[in-house]
Amino acid sequence: METGLARLFGSGLKVIDSALLDLPEFEPGSVWLVGAGPGDPGLLSALALHALARADVVAYDALVDPRILRLARSGAMLDYAGKRGGRPSPSQPDISARLIRLAEAGNRVLRLKGGDPCVFGRGGEEALALAGAGIPFRIVPGITAGIGGPAYAGIPVTHRDTNSAVTFLTGHDSNGDVPGGLDWDAIARGAPVLVLYMASRQLTKVAQRLLEAGRRSDEPMAIISKATTPAQSVLVSTLGEIVRVPVDIQVPAIVVIGRVVGLRASLDWVGVLARHERGEPS
Repeated sequence: METGLARLFGSGLKVIDSALLDLPEFEPGSVWLVGAGPGDPGLLSALALHALARADVVAYDALVDPRILRLARSGAMLDYAGKRGGRPSPSQPDISARLIRLAEAGNRVLRLKGGDPCVFGRGGEEALALAGAGIPFRIVPGITAGIGGPAYAGIPVTHRDTNSAVTFLTGHDSNGDVPGGLDWDAIARGAPVLVLYMASRQLTKVAQRLLEAGRRSDEPMAIISKATTPAQSVLVSTLGEIVRVPVDIQVPAIVVIGRVVGLRASLDWVGVLARHERGEPS
């Protein structure tokens, strides 16, 4: 049976041959929790491609790029199981219960999640539900947006000349508000680089908290929208400017705060490639 991967790679499909790479069998009645990365299909792991070629059901979330879904094998059921803040969507218990039912029916269930399933992706919650129901599962890490997005924007999240630590945090809590359980003073003092997920709605308030906790108003920051996709856009600003002039952010978005943002001027490789394709000087 022809798969989406076979249509994409043709004879090159041998690069993910399960025997060649000693990849595990995707057994009926099991669930694989797989990270699809931040968008670019080229960032999928061999195990993710392996699962896409064999899954009976692909339960995908809202952040999985449509190009990745086209790689599922012909005949696989595509089952939307996405959650988007502020919009009608399935509850987490309902999603977990559905995964269990699908596995109990004998399906190979691929739970495909944007980025990494266990980095602000509720993969741990789903894995606990599967474990409690006695369903065999595997966790397949993916490239999280907080690393892949900045890399595609020409921003390394660590650099020897700027920082030896980076902090990843969510920009809102379960109610959509600025996280109240965080020690913002400690974060402002102790983390030279901050990477914020899901911060678009509360970015002005988060920036104000950081300024009040001692971060410099001229500290550079970047807002990376639709990272690693053809629609990627990057806005470079400062903490103080974001507070003074709030911006309309396209979601999904990753925010990077710290001196590493300044490296984008030299490392914007995506921009260089785009200019080259247009015949413009680099």
